[in-house]
Amino acid sequence: MVEGAKIYQLNSIRDVVVRISDDLNNHDCVLLFAHNGTGKTRLSMEFKEDAKRKHGRSTLYFNAFTEDLFWWDNDLDEDANRYLRINSDSAFFEGFKELALEEKIFSFLEKYANFDFRIDYDEWKVVFSKDENDNIKVSRGEENIFVWCMFLAIYELAIDGHASYDWVKNVYIDDPVSSLDDNNAIAVAVDLAQLVERGKDKIGAVVSTHHTLFHNVFWNEIKNRKLKRKTYFYHRSQDATTYTLRWTDDTPFFNHVAQLAELKQAVATGDIYTYHFNVLRSIMEKTAVFFGQDKFQTCIQGIENEALYERAVQLMSHGRYSIYDPRQMGEDNKDLFRDLLTKFLARYEFALPEVLKPEEAEA
Repeated sequence: MVEGAKIYQLNSIRDVVVRISDDLNNHDCVLLFAHNGTGKTRLSMEFKEDAKRKHGRSTLYFNAFTEDLFWWDNDLDEDANRYLRINSDSAFFEGFKELALEEKIFSFLEKYANFDFRIDYDEWKVVFSKDENDNIKVSRGEENIFVWCMFLAIYELAIDGHASYDWVKNVYIDDPVSSLDDNNAIAVAVDLAQLVERGKDKIGAVVSTHHTLFHNVFWNEIKNRKLKRKTYFYHRSQDATTYTLRWTDDTPFFNHVAQLAELKQAVATGDIYTYHFNVLRSIMEKTAVFFGQDKFQTCIQGIENEALYERAVQLMSHGRYSIYDPRQMGEDNKDLFRDLLTKFLARYEFALPEVLKPEEAEA
């Protein structure tokens, strides 16, 4: 662990799992933020398998594999009788038929959507309806919401100690808000925090996401409920030889805030790379949009050397500079980048997390 910056640098995904598992022994919830493509789904499966080796079947999980337990029959011949198939062979549905979970599922679903459903346990299929229309095809987002509500119903049964799910000791939830709008993302975060609180004395929870809004709302919810929590930014190197968990302590994590903090760290250490201009431009684009503007130039309008900074950002961000092939800038460009970042942060007073070591902060 890098003590000054509260960073765990680990050599394998198994080491990451061990770190998370250790945290879960002393916390109600571990929350991970990670970009798409960093292997969150694989991490969730490694966690499940590691727990299985140590304790037997013990982890109820929600991830891309859970969503793959359902697939559409679109009735290509008649185009009229559409329904969602369920893979009844999965252990996820053990005892499902006897439980008749429709009412429990609907108690969650009605918060998010305005369609109805019926589960055919003989054919293992779900038929959706809305108003007077039967056998409708719901959207991808609505389908995800339905599957998510089914998971919540099972999670609730596990919390309540139902015999069919008394084996659940942990839940691992990866990206429950894919394909959802912001309103539903907020609602999902609030509902999940409520269940984590309800089950805290018997079921530990790991939640990973790439969705900044969901992350921030969920973080605030578990904080306000005074749950014991650990929050990390999870990163995997391109060659998958180094895995990093950056502890965000008690600061809500937004991707652009963390990126700005890392840019500030790069300036402090002098390790400024060509792709940092791409990162800064991306942040300025988002900042401009937030203020109702459509161009990043808004963020530097009126400052001294405006034309020079605009040209530098345009030229450098159009280059094919990859974060996976870092090249240091020349000294002139480093000076230009330092000045631009300093003036940008002076204009927009972001509250940045402390990521620098004491000796670096003084540089």
